[in-house]
Order: sequence, then C-alpha cells, then structure tokens
Amino acid sequence: MATEPVGEVSALESRVLEANALALGLSLDELMENAGRAVAEEAARHLPKAPARVAIVAGVGNNGGDGTCAAFYLAQWGYTPEVWLLRSPAEITGGSARRCWDRIAHRLPVHLGAPAEADLASAELVVDAALGAGQHGELRSPYREAVASIERAHRPTLSVDVPTGLGTSTAVRPAWTVALTSRKSGMTPESSGEIVVRDIGIPHEAWSATGPGEFLRYPDAKLRADRGRSARVLVVGGGPFAGAPALAALGALRAGAERVTVLLPEPAAAAVRAMSPDLIVRSVGTGRFTSANAAEVVSMARELKVHAVVLGMGAGREPETLAMYSALLAEWRGRLPLVVDADALGALTRAPGGAAHLVATPNPAEYERVFGPDPSRTAEDRLETARRRATEWGVTLLVKGPVDLITDGRTAQTNPHHHPAATVGGVGDVLAGVLASLWAQGLEPTGAARLAAFWVGTAGARTAERRDFSLLATDVLDTLSETLVAGLRAARTAPGAQA
Repeated sequence: MATEPVGEVSALESRVLEANALALGLSLDELMENAGRAVAEEAARHLPKAPARVAIVAGVGNNGGDGTCAAFYLAQWGYTPEVWLLRSPAEITGGSARRCWDRIAHRLPVHLGAPAEADLASAELVVDAALGAGQHGELRSPYREAVASIERAHRPTLSVDVPTGLGTSTAVRPAWTVALTSRKSGMTPESSGEIVVRDIGIPHEAWSATGPGEFLRYPDAKLRADRGRSARVLVVGGGPFAGAPALAALGALRAGAERVTVLLPEPAAAAVRAMSPDLIVRSVGTGRFTSANAAEVVSMARELKVHAVVLGMGAGREPETLAMYSALLAEWRGRLPLVVDADALGALTRAPGGAAHLVATPNPAEYERVFGPDPSRTAEDRLETARRRATEWGVTLLVKGPVDLITDGRTAQTNPHHHPAATVGGVGDVLAGVLASLWAQGLEPTGAARLAAFWVGTAGARTAERRDFSLLATDVLDTLSETLVAGLRAARTAPGAQA
C-alpha cells in the first residue's frame, strides 16, 4: 500500500505535502490551528502546573503563526505566555499567521524584536517558533540575536517543527522539538533533542497521490539566474520509427533542458532532422541499432557531457537492438541518470539497490511483459506489487495507466490526474522526455517522476478541454508550457507556499 512519510522529509517535500493538502480542500487556517494546538499540548507536557510562565519567540512566517496560535491555547489553559515577535507585525506573511497574531496581540504581553537573555531567565519554558523548515543559510538579524539569547538563557526549550538555525553555526539546541506531520531532514537527537511527531490533519491523499504542489519541485528561476538553462539530455531511440524519439526530445526541451541530442540510425535520423530545428540529431548505424553501435553511442554521450539519458522509444525489439541496449545499460547504470522506456525495457535486468540511477516507464502491457503478470485485484495491492518489484529490480518505477504508479521501493504514490483522450500514442514518449529533463536539472528521480506524471497528465486534461478526443501527442506537447506557467503561479502564490 502507499505509505505515509516515514523517517525524515526535506523542507521541499513538506511544502509539496502541504500544497497538495490545500488543493484537496483543507484550509491553511485549519492546519495552523491544528499545529498550534499540538505545539501547546507538547509545551504543557513539559511545564509545571499553570500559571507557569512561557516565553514564545516567533517569526513572521507560518512557523511564527504556529507559535502565536500555541500562545492562545496556553493562555486559555491558564498558563502565562509572553510573546516576542522578531519583526514588525506588518511583515507577517499569510492570512492564517496574521489571524493568529491578531488573536493574541491585545490579550497577551507582546514585544517586538529579539528578547534579551534576562527576558527569558524566569521562563519555565521557551518556545522557539522563529523559523520553520524552509530556512536556509546563516541566520541574520534579528534571528541571530534571538537564538543567542535563547542559548545563553539555558532554559528548557521546545522548538516548533525544526530548531531555528538547524545546520548552521548559530542554532537553537532545544531539549525537545515537536515536528509537524513528519521529522525534517537534518534533525537528530543531538541537534533537536527529543523529537515528537504530531499529526496536524494532512489527509492520506496528500501524500499518497500527486497534486498541484508537485510544481514546487520545478527548479526556481532565481536559483539559476546566473546560468540559465544548462541541462543536457540524450535520447537514444528510433530506427523503425522516428516520431517517438522526436516527441521525447521535444518534451525534454519543453521541460527546461538547454540542449537535447537525438541519436538514431539513418534514415530515421534524417526524418527527425526535418521535424524540428530545435533538436540536435546525430546518426549511428543504418536501419536499426545493433550491438556494434554501442561503443560509438557511449563515445558520443561522453563527448556531449550529458546529464541524463532516455533509452528505447521507437527502436524495435529485435535481438540485436536489445543487445545494444543491454550494453548501454551495463556501461551507464549507476553512473548516469537513465530513463528506460518502450523497447529498451526488454534489456532490463535485476539489480537491487539501484533505484536512484534508473527510472523505468512501462505502459501496462510492457509492465506485465517485463516485470511479470500482476494478479492484484485492488488498486492498493497493485501499488504494493509495484513497490516490491521496484525493490527487486533496483529501479524506480513509473507504471503508466489510468492511474500511474510511482515507486522506488521505499515510497509509493499514484498519479490519478489524466484525461482518457490523452491515451493517444506518443504522450508516453513526451512523459519520458519531461522526466529525464527534470532529472537532468537536479531533481531526485522520484520527485522528477511525480512532477512529470502530474504535469503531463494535467497538460493532457487541459488540452482535452479544447480538443476532446481529437487530441494528438503534439497538442499535449504544445500545452506543456502554459500548464507549467499556470502550475508554478498557483503553487508559488498559494497560502503557505513560502512557509
């Protein structure tokens, strides 16, 4: 079955999870209220009886909103909370955090700016709610001064979600951390004290299925402003067919790759050259690939300094062609990010432990032909079977279908976002190219698979609104751009997106 996040998750995964929850109909008000109450309950667990004094150091983001919400509950329970808001109330980001602040601003003792060491000396507990999971880099004023005061006061401290400054030279070292929904990357007993994970109401579907939050994975333009597009993708396919590798290559470009090179035998190479001036086309052999072409393909990939490779579409399943793909897999598996699709799936072998280096993207028929018949009767059993096979074969699986299955053997999710009209031939090739492009740009393989599946599925649905069942794969390809722009705008401006 799909599994709830276990172990630790990154700040990005936490944001994706929350955005998907909001898309399912939850409100950020509800999530923050649940989080604030959970923090208050954990604080009360470590406090003497009311009216014990609690010092709450809050930032202006959602983490600070959780802290000020906790202050409200603690006051209701008879404790004596006192709040230090580190920046001006005018800088509070988000309506939910603002609501929590307004609720306590005229009811409780509040101060603006960082507390001094003396301010915290008599507190029975300090609640660190300055910065949440999205923090990065060394702390700046006033957060740096607040952390210094907390550390010098030597009072029992409870951090909210993650300790402020985690992983930097200036960080809170709490006795306890209440992690919301899941433990975050980098948290250890040494850095975070006793870690207690509290559920705040994120629904099962937010982590078991893809959603609009997947677009938060897309590389931030600000982080690559100095270098623009830089990812290079290689597509090795074609021979009997030319359209499939061309669609994969164009999908990779639409997804943000700087350069995509297609390697095909002639005359398929000539056909792809005529299709698009955006593609770099190199020819290897004639008619169809054979094992004799493997060394030349490896040499070209080395010369091109590619970051990810797509193998298989349009190549055919003749024994000599599969022999070449077997040679390429032996050369590159574990060394280059590989997306194995269509005909190259027949060259796969079991290699447990290699899921981080290879994503296989079979359709239902290919899945059963390569990985074996699936007797599962329920969707949950089918996902569990895929998870087990991903482990046994050492791959990340993206099994295409009415509901896609995505698993690296450790985690497992579904992508139900499709339109039946987008089952037309060629859309799967676009998907493979998009996935490879995202991987080449730095996404980890499971994240790339999740975003690619959601993005292409949503583009298909968007295209079907205009084309219905006259939709073509090239139509979906053309819709990728507007789907990306709309998805990024919605994800990055949604409530809580900058938490």
